[in-house]
Amino acid sequence: MYSFRTGRLAVACATHSLQCRTRNYATLKEIQLRLKSVNSIAKITKSMKMIASTKMTRAQKAMENARNFGNTQAALFKNADTKPEVDAKTLIIVVSSDRGLCGGIHSSVAKASRKLVEERRETGLVVLGDKAKSQLARTHRESIKLSFNQIGKGIPTYAEASVIADTILKEKIEFDQSFIVYNHFKSVIAYEPQQIPVFSEELFAKSGNFAAYEVEDEVLGHLQEFAVANSVYWGLVEGHASEMSSKRTAMENATKNAGEMIEKLTLTYNRGRQAAITNELVDIITGASAL
Repeated sequence: MYSFRTGRLAVACATHSLQCRTRNYATLKEIQLRLKSVNSIAKITKSMKMIASTKMTRAQKAMENARNFGNTQAALFKNADTKPEVDAKTLIIVVSSDRGLCGGIHSSVAKASRKLVEERRETGLVVLGDKAKSQLARTHRESIKLSFNQIGKGIPTYAEASVIADTILKEKIEFDQSFIVYNHFKSVIAYEPQQIPVFSEELFAKSGNFAAYEVEDEVLGHLQEFAVANSVYWGLVEGHASEMSSKRTAMENATKNAGEMIEKLTLTYNRGRQAAITNELVDIITGASAL
């Protein structure tokens, strides 16, 4: 009778330990799969960080060239004493891109554009890039006059900016002044949304020091076309450099977080494996003592 009860007890213990061992094996397998997936993600983010670093270096060189032309244009309007008007018809050109995984860089531009729309009475929106368009369409869908996509795949060129400016002017969107809202590149880890003002022929002709330039009417029309294209190019290149720096920072943080997760999962896996081995040893000792 005693041996029968001992046998039943040994069988019950063996069954319980088998269930625990099966449960541990399932958990260890899940952790192993999770480790494998996190390792793959870490490799991808590390590669994307290296690619973004290379692109950022090239984008900074293009940005320095664009700044020279942009600052010269800004000095022209400043010396002519051209000032924006609150009641004038305003066109806001929002510069973003089609790609994500770069932090809140598109949200900052969209937020600055919304604030500018609320400050002006008659405003229209031209959006460059699908990311900012999807955000602005939620609140200002009626104000969007034009939108462009396929932006941000490579370093922007002046030819692309000229096509965008030519399309805006051919659509005959009436405006007295325009503001290009873009992300200004401050450093590798910092950027901020800023505005580039562009004025129409009529508003520029009303400038206080306009007579000092002796500009002909035909040249004045060409000047407006050049100002729009040059400002769009400046905003695109600055925005691209800011996007690459933000993407580099985002991928660096993602790689760091993946590394921390790998350490925690490895520790959990090793502890579970040790527990499973210990349970197996206990089962062997228990079975031997029962016999």
